[in-house]
Amino acid sequence: MSNLRSNVVAWLGRKYFSRIQRNGFDLSKMSFLPDATLAPLRRDGLDPISDLSRTRAKEPISKIWLPFGINAWLVTGYDETKAVLGKAKGFSSDFTNLAERNIGVAPQQNPGGLGFSDPPTHTRLRRLLTPEFTMRRLSRLTPRIHSIVEERLDEMAAAKGPVDLVQAFALPIPALVICELLGVPYEDRDDFQRHSTARFDLFGGADASLGAISDSLSYLHGIVRKQRETPGDGLLGMLVKEHGDEIDDQELAGLADGVLTGGLETTASMLALGTLVLLQAPEQFAAIRDRDDVVDPFVEELLRYLTVVQVAFPRFAREDMEIAGTRISAGDLVLCSLSGANRDEKLGPDMERVDPHRQAPSHLAFGYGIHRCIGAELAKMELRAAYPALIRRFPRMRLAVPAEKLSFRKLSIVYGVEQLPVLLK
Repeated sequence: MSNLRSNVVAWLGRKYFSRIQRNGFDLSKMSFLPDATLAPLRRDGLDPISDLSRTRAKEPISKIWLPFGINAWLVTGYDETKAVLGKAKGFSSDFTNLAERNIGVAPQQNPGGLGFSDPPTHTRLRRLLTPEFTMRRLSRLTPRIHSIVEERLDEMAAAKGPVDLVQAFALPIPALVICELLGVPYEDRDDFQRHSTARFDLFGGADASLGAISDSLSYLHGIVRKQRETPGDGLLGMLVKEHGDEIDDQELAGLADGVLTGGLETTASMLALGTLVLLQAPEQFAAIRDRDDVVDPFVEELLRYLTVVQVAFPRFAREDMEIAGTRISAGDLVLCSLSGANRDEKLGPDMERVDPHRQAPSHLAFGYGIHRCIGAELAKMELRAAYPALIRRFPRMRLAVPAEKLSFRKLSIVYGVEQLPVLLK
């Protein structure tokens, strides 16, 4: 983009921001901005839009203008994304600092947790959680996960006519798993589901997103108070009993918020979108149905291909640095497009299609570095249990509407399909 165009866009952004600063910004109305600005959050069905591929091919680290009148670095290359996410000392993820510094809107409550904290706080909190998310510890949940999946399948089998796979299958499974893991009442799922969806949906504006974060934290502070009084058997109760003097209520609520929202919306989207991929690929549908040995590689490839968390947590540079030949100055905002990085042609041929036999480096669907999703293995356990069970129970399952009629989320950090109506018999 030329200097003239950059200046014009910056002026328009500042004018727009000054007009709506008190009410938040609305990305859906930023039609004057170039496509590359919104490219990280846009898709063409299951695929990132072509602008993202063109940007990556030309400049894997490129400057974009954000709707509120500031610029940022957009990182779309695989190697470049790993370089940024792996440089913990060079970047900060502190949410309050990011929000006030870059959009002029401070959250009513700091979400804290792992995703929005820096070392040494991040190091201390992750150390408390890590033992609960080892494969050995998580394996205790395997029977319960399979039981939850079968319960949902039983309910679906009793339904007449089309079934919305999102509401009947994709959402309830991770909701139940996370609620039982944390010790959060499942009957509250509608509230935290609403908070989770709203925080990731940038179509509704900054205030709505930040408000959803505050609402979620307020709810979880109430749960934390109850756990302090009477610790349960879930993760929160364990933290209170074993580390109660090492962690305060705000940190407990922040950790719970990260596990709840990170483990619900993302896994639900993967379950729905992954099923859609299978319904459009008869050979892979049959392979998952008939062969246990293809499930693991298929799940890994789906995670790469779909990358439902489209953009990593924003970071700003603590110091001047150079990443892959690009000079980044202290204070610069950096956004890493995980969906763009996972389609990088440097990883191998035909990255735009699903290939369970692909021999490629590890994907970045869960991020990278110290902020890599701590619940990655739990999510994979749920996916490995759910996909084959669904297909084996309903081998004649098919879409109830043409694929082109499906509605997908617009401008959401976590991508997904709004509804997935299917016929089971």
